[in-house]
Amino acid sequence: MIYTAERPPVGTVRDWLEARAQTDQTAIVFPDTGDSLSWHDLRAEAARMAQGMYATGIAKGESVAIIHPNGREGILALFAALFGGFRATMINLAAGPDAIAYALDHSGARFVFLHDSQRATFAQVAPDGMQILAPDRLAGTAPLPDLAPDDHALLMYTSGTTGKPKGVVHTHASLLAGGWTTAVAHELGREDRGLCVLPIYHINGLCVTVMGALVSGGSFAMVPRFSASRFWDQAETGEITWFSVVPTIISHLLHGEAAPGDSLRERLRFVRSASSALAVETQTAFESRFGVPIIETMGLTETAAQVLSNPLPPGTRKVGSPGVAYGNEVRILTADLQEAPRGQEGEIAIRGPNVMREYLHNPDATAGTFAGDWLRTGDLGRMDADGYVFVTGRLKELIIKGGENIAPREIDEVLYAHPEVVEAAAFARQCPRYGETVEAAVALKPGAQLAMDDLMALCQDRLGAFKSPGIIHLLEELPKGPSGKIQRLKLAELIPERAGA
Repeated sequence: MIYTAERPPVGTVRDWLEARAQTDQTAIVFPDTGDSLSWHDLRAEAARMAQGMYATGIAKGESVAIIHPNGREGILALFAALFGGFRATMINLAAGPDAIAYALDHSGARFVFLHDSQRATFAQVAPDGMQILAPDRLAGTAPLPDLAPDDHALLMYTSGTTGKPKGVVHTHASLLAGGWTTAVAHELGREDRGLCVLPIYHINGLCVTVMGALVSGGSFAMVPRFSASRFWDQAETGEITWFSVVPTIISHLLHGEAAPGDSLRERLRFVRSASSALAVETQTAFESRFGVPIIETMGLTETAAQVLSNPLPPGTRKVGSPGVAYGNEVRILTADLQEAPRGQEGEIAIRGPNVMREYLHNPDATAGTFAGDWLRTGDLGRMDADGYVFVTGRLKELIIKGGENIAPREIDEVLYAHPEVVEAAAFARQCPRYGETVEAAVALKPGAQLAMDDLMALCQDRLGAFKSPGIIHLLEELPKGPSGKIQRLKLAELIPERAGA
């Protein structure tokens, strides 16, 4: 099968894996172990395991939990579930016991693929009767049922920073479309190899890198987790041509001592940034130091990752924007859910083949997130005359001080402008005088001696006193979700309020 920029993929994940398996082309390499899998061998293992799952008594469309970090076992479990027609239920290892327990119970999963490193947590939170699947014991040969593009394929839980996590359901069609939007935007081909450093229990790792390779016919290298000290060596060993990460990883690479070697620099086509806004200063400094373009993008769990991307060079990349729509439609909605004029701020909405089917067991939340057939993202932004979207904030993250809206990202940008700052996030603190006031938290380069008063002065010089943080907290590390995205909404809860502040 081949993909085109004009239409989304047809068929199911099984169909595409069957097609890729017609050759012995490499699908996955594991730089840390020297192991690899061809598409042919990946298909054979996925089919064997899927047949064994049916022989075990698992029904088509049933949730099967996968509690694995990145690695050979986890990727085989994922493709076995998808190939068999089960609902692959990816469990966020960073979510904490309560959220994991909720996901296992809410999904209705009776069976689980469990990595040895997660047995203690599983024992603490597993629902009664949940059975562990041993891949080497899935020896049955039950026949596989037919699959359709609109069959359920993936269940992935949102982070749940403002309430119970919601279970996002994707079909085979929307999952493939998620890989397709990436392949189209980045012109991926058979010779391309991504680096899967983000966990596959996060939509970026699973759809952008894994599904992007399946749809494009390329391959990917997979490492267990991000390591700033080992990253460039892993990228070199894996012979990658691109990688997708989040801004915090880009910032850590920028401030680290390691750098890519000459052969990797020549081979590396681009770096893809997603999951949250990339500070302009960070992008400029990274490109200057390493000589590789950063393609800023935007995506959501509900849209199988990517909805917006900047074009590859020599196309116009607008720094500060996650780009234009590829493979779907984007519009800006006014408060009454009408399309906003170009340049006017409103809520970003998405329509396309990559949009989720539903929130599992939550019809009210499903209905509430759609305006007709447009998915409301909860992100605020504006669209310029060329169709580029500029994200201005999150509806739930806006700081409303004295009745005035303040976008935290505007403050983040100023903090990241200081060369000693590696991580930064502004947030709201409840205040009897203004309703909310502005605070911020930062993490600095190792050995940095920067005083918070100096950062306060920088903010006041660039933003004025009203928008500037009243307090800047120095932390060793800011709280992050599974992809490495800073969890702004947790900061006020985690950082005690200072007396008299």
